[in-house]
Amino acid sequence: MRKSLAELTTMRVGGDAADYVMADTTDELVGAVRTADASDVPVLIVGGGSNLVIGDGGFDGLVVHVKTRGVRIDGDDVCVEAGEDWDPFVATALQEGFGGLEPLSGVPGSVGGTPIQNVGAYGALVSQFLTAVTVYDRQTSEIREIPAADCGFGSHRQSIFKASDRYVVLRVQFTLPRTTTSRPLAYAGLAERLGVKVGDVAPTQLVRDTVLVMRRERGMVLDAEDHDTWSVGSFFINPVLPAVPDKARDCPTYPDVAGTKLPAAWLIHQAGFAPGYGADWGRGRVRLSSKHALAVTNRGGATTAELMAFAAHIREGVERAFDVRLGPECDLVNCSFDDPAPDWLQDLIPTGG
Repeated sequence: MRKSLAELTTMRVGGDAADYVMADTTDELVGAVRTADASDVPVLIVGGGSNLVIGDGGFDGLVVHVKTRGVRIDGDDVCVEAGEDWDPFVATALQEGFGGLEPLSGVPGSVGGTPIQNVGAYGALVSQFLTAVTVYDRQTSEIREIPAADCGFGSHRQSIFKASDRYVVLRVQFTLPRTTTSRPLAYAGLAERLGVKVGDVAPTQLVRDTVLVMRRERGMVLDAEDHDTWSVGSFFINPVLPAVPDKARDCPTYPDVAGTKLPAAWLIHQAGFAPGYGADWGRGRVRLSSKHALAVTNRGGATTAELMAFAAHIREGVERAFDVRLGPECDLVNCSFDDPAPDWLQDLIPTGG
């Protein structure tokens, strides 16, 4: 069956899938992928769709929508099926007396997506608690368990799962401490909001509640009525450079194993693109979030072509200002920053903008 992919992504853009199946069980998930692979049919795995932008032409293959469910607790080990929604799982873990995941409250998407991105927020990374990932290996046609040490986790957004489409995540295993007190807080803004110092601890439920408030203030908790959340969260990745260009010498910097990290939001804002920018660009259907400059948002009725042209416009402005070329943090399927803008859109772009 055909399926509108805009319905499956938080950005709410994209064409149709040539074929679509919803996998409610692990057997259905593995079976769908195995059958498609045997017939050389392209496969796109979709979970929560919170980090995915799909082109207006859709996907000429099989889209497998992962909706598997189940949370199993064995002592301090918690095994979660890939299709479980992430934030409800975090809430369940707290209710069961487990701590550690509370800084990751409010992150959209599914549990299966978290090891792919090595999701991180407010000083915590999924990889700090993850012990193993069960996958379907499309190369060997086998189900196997990959221990955390072999998952290639580095910093935020790094894993072996992100680097290729070889593995389909089936379930994720965590080892969580039974506690109502958080780990030492590593994120200064969160510590300040809680009225404590970096390195201090706080009640886990209070940390969760505070993180949710902070994320809502930035439009980072999904809300169908708030177009600032019609996005993939941070659209541009923080660039890591071997050397900081002279034009960017005033930019805040952070050490990274690969060089020096620069905050993309600062670069975007200082290049002249303030939160809310885009009302006079094109048809005004794609803009930066009114709450922060790092999220590109669909204000309703946008196409992927508009989105890509707008993102390219932001990238070019930052590069002119700072000699830094931004890249996407999200996954792009059948679309690119380098796609030419449609003629009708070029006619609507202000001269020089």
